[in-house]
Amino acid sequence: MTDLVKKDPATAAAQQIITQVINNWKAQNKAVTSFINKYEDSVYVKEVAAGRNRAIYIVGHLIASSDNLLPMLGLGEPLFPSYPELFSKNPDKTFADLPSIAELRSSWETINNTLAAHFNNMPIADWLSRHTRVSEEDFALDPLRNKLNVLISRTIHEGYHLGQLILLRA
Repeated sequence: MTDLVKKDPATAAAQQIITQVINNWKAQNKAVTSFINKYEDSVYVKEVAAGRNRAIYIVGHLIASSDNLLPMLGLGEPLFPSYPELFSKNPDKTFADLPSIAELRSSWETINNTLAAHFNNMPIADWLSRHTRVSEEDFALDPLRNKLNVLISRTIHEGYHLGQLILLRA
């Protein structure tokens, strides 16, 4: 990195910022992973608070949201295409048959490992380019609607739901 700073300080600064954002995303994922490995499987069918979503639904929702990053960032198709229907498009308790918490743990690990591999290889220019849900015209008007901004908002989204999960009492 030191040679890069000497040769092109702007590129080095951009790379440092992107690395910080990715590291924050990884830290948030680690915190969620610690939580979903914390309790016996049966605990996750409880509501996080009276009248609120069950923990299993929130975990599934986080996986669906992360999986959606693949097409949104132009990295491929979702790995778990049934999850949005179960965990995002419909409220909790709509479906009696959900993946087990063990399956969700595995899905969480798979999607995060897949995303991390992509993120570690994305050039700076890709991070600052438009995501697939914004038109070229809208991106020209607001270039902050880029892939890096999507990752920042998803990291915040995970933190919000981790806060909900913490309400769960075993």
